Amino acid sequence: MSVQTPLDLQTVDHLLSTTRAVRMRLDLDRPVPPEVIEECLRLAIQAPTGSNRQGWHWLIVTDADKRAALADMYRQGFGPYMDRARHGAEGLSRVGERALWLAERLERVPVHVIPCIEDYTKGRAHAGVWASIYPAVWSFQLALRSRGLGSVLTTLHLPRADEAAALLGIPDNVLQAGLVPVAYYTGDDFKPARRRPAEDVTSWNTWGKPRP
Repeated sequence: MSVQTPLDLQTVDHLLSTTRAVRMRLDLDRPVPPEVIEECLRLAIQAPTGSNRQGWHWLIVTDADKRAALADMYRQGFGPYMDRARHGAEGLSRVGERALWLAERLERVPVHVIPCIEDYTKGRAHAGVWASIYPAVWSFQLALRSRGLGSVLTTLHLPRADEAAALLGIPDNVLQAGLVPVAYYTGDDFKPARRRPAEDVTSWNTWGKPRP
């Protein structure tokens, strides 16, 4: 009989509770070794995938011209959102300021990762397709975090996904799930974010009912 080795729950819990969406703390000047990206992807593809199709593909963009082109597409999608935020009664939120900081510098982030998934639904993408790629994206981000790198899952270039596909040679039957800027992060460790208590957003057996 095999003996299970217990996980170090303190380390695991710290990783899960402090993996943040990193924008302003991305180090735009420090190179990211390709071996680190590949190591994290080897962990990412251990994630579950619908029917074990494993239809994912990861497009790593380090070419400066292509990163600049993706950043332009991103800013085109970002503009309407930021216009609304700027004209709000209280101006930009803290998250909005960080998002703007990234939008203005996205081409300088050393690695852009575009997670992709084969569209086996022939243009009728449903939850099963996205459920086969986003768990792997999160595993990728956790692996990055454990190695001192930051990332954030963004989707603002997706209205121009066709342009990105033409730029990067992505086949027609493949969907882009987002764009993940990757870089080492600056400063000290991250802290858990403020969240509503889990009990406030959990129901048991019937919506709105607490645990018996």
